[in-house]
Amino acid sequence: MEEVKILVVEDENIIGLNIKKKLKSFGYTVPAIAATGKEAIKMAEITFPDLVLMDVRLKGDMDGVETAEEIRKNFDIPIIYLTAYSDDEVLEKAKMTKPYGYIVKPFKADDLRSNIEMALYKHRMEKTESKNLL
Repeated sequence: MEEVKILVVEDENIIGLNIKKKLKSFGYTVPAIAATGKEAIKMAEITFPDLVLMDVRLKGDMDGVETAEEIRKNFDIPIIYLTAYSDDEVLEKAKMTKPYGYIVKPFKADDLRSNIEMALYKHRMEKTESKNLL
């Protein structure tokens, strides 16, 4: 299995560490846990993750949706939201960033793993299709 790096963006440290533990048990690598939008963007640039798990509410002046949009535009990294917020306003705002998934906390480990695998597969297929069009 090739190494898959997942950047975790979570403002609550204990939750971020728990997510990291789950991801490692699935065989993924977690190069960093970011608590702010600015830190997440910097870590995406430094670590080149294959996927980002993004909370909607973050510390600092950028929320998760704004951060996801910057990462998507600048690095073409798929984003899965992993958040406790699922009201209509948040969902509509999140849709604008073209996420590869939206998981509401608390979540089952199997749901997290299957969403990650589907997002990675979809992103790989999209990249392959765009190369074939050139």
